Amino acid sequence: MQNHFDLVIIGGGPIGLNCAIEAKKARLNYIVIEKGVLVNSLYNFPTNMTFFSTSNLLEIGGVPFISHTDKPTRRESLEYFRRVQESWELNIQLYTTVERMTQESDLYQIETNKGWFIAKHVIVATGFYDTPRYLNVPGEKLPKVKHFYNDPHPYVGQKLIVIGAANSACDVALETYYKGAEVTMVIRESEIYPKVKYWIKPNIENRIKEGAIKAYFNSTVTEITEHEVHINTPEGPLTIENDFVLAMTGYKPNYALFEALGIDISENELKIPVHNTETLETNLHNVYVAGVINSGMQTSTLFIENTRVHSEMIIKAIQAKNPSLKSQ
Repeated sequence: MQNHFDLVIIGGGPIGLNCAIEAKKARLNYIVIEKGVLVNSLYNFPTNMTFFSTSNLLEIGGVPFISHTDKPTRRESLEYFRRVQESWELNIQLYTTVERMTQESDLYQIETNKGWFIAKHVIVATGFYDTPRYLNVPGEKLPKVKHFYNDPHPYVGQKLIVIGAANSACDVALETYYKGAEVTMVIRESEIYPKVKYWIKPNIENRIKEGAIKAYFNSTVTEITEHEVHINTPEGPLTIENDFVLAMTGYKPNYALFEALGIDISENELKIPVHNTETLETNLHNVYVAGVINSGMQTSTLFIENTRVHSEMIIKAIQAKNPSLKSQ
């Protein structure tokens, strides 16, 4: 019975950890299943990234988040959530990928690359940063095309194309430019995204205006080859020499996983997992969704700080339907 639980939490990010904390406080027998490292999404953030949120807005489980500045860095956040896991002695199994889920009677059988887990209740808290929005153009699978950015050093002295105009794209364009890359931006819209961080937006606009960073607005990449990139611009097709492409085109929830689990998705363009807004229960009985995935494709509306309440909402909903669990 070692693989039988009251609750299985899929996703070991900040909200998954918060769900585990609430489950432990409620004395539920739980396990967190994470396909990568602890807080895998945060680990994949750029090495030098600084959060937009202040440290106190990222705190969970009553563990203080102390950072050197008002806004913590990626390195500080990784250490913080490691301390959260250690402080609460959370039951987490890393490097475990969920492949599918089936239901038998009132139990769910979750198949992973490391065996089966059985539980009456399931929380899905997988975030969206692991799943890029692909360009779907020829050559996108070439090794020189990256959808995640870590560090500027590999691009020193290289001809670099950055696709996108939101926070990530502007951060990447500036950081690589300052480290010696020849940066060209390809931007689908007519301007830099208006909601880019207030300390970044004027900087990137000034670099474009002075010609230090070349930008093609109202333009799209149509094909990527080993040494070139083909672009469709308002003035017509254009081919430029290129060493690397950083496609900072955003991310989305893992809809393939939702399908494998059996969770319904709204039929409109938002593609939100179908759920009760008061309990966060999905179309599947006793299966819940938590965190930023509840916004579907609107990935800029939900964050750690405004989804921390999801864990308490879900555990209370579970206890309301299972009075016996309150006295465990």
